[in-house]
Amino acid sequence: MTDDAWERLPEGIRRQVDGYVLQDRLMYAVRLVWETGRAQGVGLNLAQELVSLRYEHFGDRVARTPDSPLDLESLAALASGIRARVVAVEAVWDGDTVHDWFVELRAITEDPAGEHGLATVYWGTGARALEAEGADPGPLDPHAAAATRAGTALADHLGVPFYFASPEVPDDEAPRWRDRPATP
Repeated sequence: MTDDAWERLPEGIRRQVDGYVLQDRLMYAVRLVWETGRAQGVGLNLAQELVSLRYEHFGDRVARTPDSPLDLESLAALASGIRARVVAVEAVWDGDTVHDWFVELRAITEDPAGEHGLATVYWGTGARALEAEGADPGPLDPHAAAATRAGTALADHLGVPFYFASPEVPDDEAPRWRDRPATP
């Protein structure tokens, strides 16, 4: 069925989809397949499957988005470039239709108040980082475990607290560092 659906797409559309895949622009490719294939019965699930097969077809030729660095030296360099006083390092769950759940490492600042992205930790990023360190994720998913390790190391280096409201369960509505209950 997938070969048929792919072949029914016009050649120009197939070439454009392959271009998006080679650039690792998954959502553009899926949207194009879905919108142009809808008249032939291509639903969203089939569009995702077709694009996934194109990713498999191209393999290492896909220009993948590089992993965010999670080593202390790189994170410390990123934090040192922030023009505000870092008061905490926070890990926050987020998600999208491309990557599912992922963890954002952020520097929380004051003077002025704000937050600054330091790293995005996808499942694969976390698994690769833990494997490179020979570390066990324990009960956490790899992206949560790697974010916790990297965030804790950076917070210790900076002498500030590390905060991750929900490391065990993805929750993009978990209390944030600034919203946490005050401790006596």
